[in-house]
Amino acid sequence: MKAKVSPWWNGCWGLVLVLGLPLFLNSCASYDSPAAGAVQGETSRNLPVGDSSEQRALGSPGDNALAASPEYFRKPTPRPGYATSWGASIASRMTYTSFRRSSDTPHGGIASIYYNDKRGVEEMTRRGDYTSTGRKRAANGLVEWGMRSGFGIMRNHHADGKRYVVGRKNARYSISVKNNSRARLEVVLSVDGLDVVDGKSASVRKRGYIVWPEQTIEIKGWRSSEKEVASFVFSPVAGSYSNLRHGENRNVGVVGLAVFTEKGIDPWSGRAADGHNRFEASPFAEAPASRAR
Repeated sequence: MKAKVSPWWNGCWGLVLVLGLPLFLNSCASYDSPAAGAVQGETSRNLPVGDSSEQRALGSPGDNALAASPEYFRKPTPRPGYATSWGASIASRMTYTSFRRSSDTPHGGIASIYYNDKRGVEEMTRRGDYTSTGRKRAANGLVEWGMRSGFGIMRNHHADGKRYVVGRKNARYSISVKNNSRARLEVVLSVDGLDVVDGKSASVRKRGYIVWPEQTIEIKGWRSSEKEVASFVFSPVAGSYSNLRHGENRNVGVVGLAVFTEKGIDPWSGRAADGHNRFEASPFAEAPASRAR
């Protein structure tokens, strides 16, 4: 029987979030349960050939159309490793503010953390070049970030210029981001190729979290309402939110981060971006026409 997901939350959301809470543009989601008839039809197709109920479902006795179908013989093998499931609700209120990006391009490019079970990480890193602890810098040092689970930031495994962490089945995790600058930053995050705000396909064009100077935020799940998020939980790929809700598992096992600076503000000084030009201004730009008396 094909798995279906029950509806969690229907609603519309607005512009920007502050104090560690997401900002986002108008978006609506409506998750409808499958029709009962459709589920029954799919159930009957899983019955063995020759079963009397299966023959009735196919239309006439002796109809072997199902047996001739390649789908009958194909038994899909579950994809190994971990992805992220839609977990229990966690309280997370949101507020709004405005933010104008200085550029449509993420500052310093897009950063990624790959995750999997222990065996999967060992295969991807070939046991790794080295390991490290704590959050790591991104966006040319404007932020530090990492994945937190249990009592602290998860250990990082590094290989071929990429970063990996080892998850633990059914364990919750969060994404920790620290703003090292002296100005507000907007951070857009994705999990398994899905935006953490609306749970749909991720894009740097979507809006994200506003992080204040020297603030550290913990993104603990996908937003399900204005007051709650659904926690991130390590799970088998078959039980992931990406697979169950969208029928997609191509991008599982990766967390993405894009950082944007605020228009007209120097992130390192926190002052107007043209501040250095003002220090170069001359009080006597031109020589006097005649000598003063």
